[in-house]
Amino acid sequence: MLENWQIGGFGLYVHWPFCQSKCPYCDFNSHVVASIDHDAWLNAYVAELDRYGAETPDRVLGSIYFGGGTPSLMEPATVAAIIERAAQHWTFANDIEITLEANPGSIEARNFAGYKAAGVNRISIGIQALDNADLGRLGRLHSVDEAKQALAVARSLFDRVSFDLIYARQDQTLDAWQAELAEALTYGPDHLSLYQLTIEPGTAFGARFDAGKLRGLPDEDLATDMYFLTQSICDAAGLPAYEVSNHARPGQESQHNLIYWRSGDWVGIGPGAHGRISIGGKRFATETALAPTNWLRAASQSKGESARSVIGLDEQVTELLLMGLRTVEGIDLKHLQKRLGTSLNTNTINDLKDIGLIQITDDRLATTGKGRPVLNAILRELAPD
Repeated sequence: MLENWQIGGFGLYVHWPFCQSKCPYCDFNSHVVASIDHDAWLNAYVAELDRYGAETPDRVLGSIYFGGGTPSLMEPATVAAIIERAAQHWTFANDIEITLEANPGSIEARNFAGYKAAGVNRISIGIQALDNADLGRLGRLHSVDEAKQALAVARSLFDRVSFDLIYARQDQTLDAWQAELAEALTYGPDHLSLYQLTIEPGTAFGARFDAGKLRGLPDEDLATDMYFLTQSICDAAGLPAYEVSNHARPGQESQHNLIYWRSGDWVGIGPGAHGRISIGGKRFATETALAPTNWLRAASQSKGESARSVIGLDEQVTELLLMGLRTVEGIDLKHLQKRLGTSLNTNTINDLKDIGLIQITDDRLATTGKGRPVLNAILRELAPD
C-alpha cells in the first residue's frame, strides 16, 4: 500500500518569525527584534533538518516553502544552506517547487537574485493593496510604486511569481475592488492569492474592532458580492480558483499548499511551525514553541518540537474534509474508504447535493461554486461527530 506522503505529497515548511513591523491584521507568529544572530538561526534549522531527515528517510521532497514572518529578511546564504541540507536528507523531485514569501520593500527586493542563486524558483509577494492609503491602514511599509518595482524585479528573475491582495477593506466599494483587481491582472500574474480581510482575535485590528474603533468594514452582503465578483473576473482572465482564496493558470497552482489541502505529509521547522508526518502506519501532528528564543534554544539541541501527538481516525477524516473541500478538486472518496477505512453519511451527501452545495464526479466529492462560500456549514454536516 502506498504511504501517505506518496498520495498527498511530501514537503518542508520553514518558518522565519521576524518582520520589520507587525501588521495590525496579522495573527501569524511574527516578531519585531533589534538584531538577529543569523548563524545561530541557521545552525538551529540545520539541526532540525538532521533530526527529521533521520526519521523520514527515502522520501521524495516535492516542495520547500519559506514562510513567516518576512522570509525576504533572511540572508540568501541561510536559504541556500537550508536547501542544501534538505537535499542531503531527501531526494528532490525533478520539478521541486521552492517558494519564498517576500515583502515588496527595496531592501528585500535586493535579495531576490541571491535567493534565485540559492535555489528558490518561486516568489510569493505580499502586496496586499494597490492603494497607498489602504496600505497605510493595513500597516504595510511599502508603497504601490515599490510593490510594482518589486514585482518587476521578481518577474525578471523567476519563472513563477505570485502575489497577494486583500479585499473587503475599510471603506472599499465594489467598484473600487473591481478596478484594483483589473489593474492587478494587467501585470500578467500566473497565480494570485486573494483574501477577504478577516478580523482575528489577538491582533491590533481585533482590539480596535472590539472597542468599536474599526469603522468602514463592508457588511456581509457587500463582502459576498466582492467574493463572487473576484471569481467572475479571475475566471474570465484565465485564473480560475483552485482553492477558496487562490487562483492560478492551469499548471501554476502552489504545489506546497496542495500538499496541505491533499492531507499529505510535511515537516514543519521554526517557531510556531506545525507539521504532519506519517511513520510506522501512524499519522502524527507536530508543534513547535511559539517564542523565537525558546525555539532557538531547543532546536539548537535537536529538540525543536514542543509536542507530538497521534492523529486519531475521526480527526484525520475531519482534516481531510476541512482541507480537501477548500479545493476545486475536492476529496477522493475511494481514498477515504481504502486509506482510512471509513465513509461519509450517504443521506447527508444526497441532501447537500440536492441543494447544489456539493457534487460527486468520478468518486471525487467537491464543493460547488455555490457551496464554497458556505464551506463551514458543509463541514459541520459532513464531519464526524
